[in-house]
Amino acid sequence: MTDDTTTTRTDAEMWDDRYRESTRIWSGEPNTVLVREVEGLEPGRALDLGCGEGGDAVWLARSGWRVTATDISRVALERAASHAAEAGAADRIDWQWHDLGASFPKGEYDLVSAAFLHSMGDLPRERILRRAASAVAPGGVLLVVGHAGFPTWERNPHPEVHLPTVHEVLASLELPEGEWEVLRGEEYERIQNDPEGNPTTRTDNVLKVRRLR
Repeated sequence: MTDDTTTTRTDAEMWDDRYRESTRIWSGEPNTVLVREVEGLEPGRALDLGCGEGGDAVWLARSGWRVTATDISRVALERAASHAAEAGAADRIDWQWHDLGASFPKGEYDLVSAAFLHSMGDLPRERILRRAASAVAPGGVLLVVGHAGFPTWERNPHPEVHLPTVHEVLASLELPEGEWEVLRGEEYERIQNDPEGNPTTRTDNVLKVRRLR
């Protein structure tokens, strides 16, 4: 008699395992593009989608924003909350667990940020980003930052993961004509170290749109 039962990890379990690999996965610093694009905005309510260990959320909170930060990994959220407490920003951040394909934070926000919202799991990214756009308050901004390609040292790119161009991201949002303006839509290069610590150039893209009404 054979056992045909197979165990499939959920996306949440996959990301929890990823974060358990190390006490810190990311640098703890905010994304440089987020800082550049947000520094001139009047602080209000911000939503950070896929907050990870909280680098962006903590920076936003320390810059005067009231932040709702969400991630699919409870391990990441616990770590992020600890970092926020160390930074004296805990009272300005509401940490929420969401599988964004199934649930989404309530409310309207002056800034919705989705930085590197990619996954090797079953992530309905286009649908999530459309939901993100609907959560932007009139006059508010949606900021989407993503990879434009795999790193040069990635020998086995994941064929199931599509990395869209900025034009594809904009088209997928299906924004009503006359209700939004594009503030920035472009590719940019940044330096990222490979696994051996050698600096290499990587191309990403950024889309920044403002809701007019």
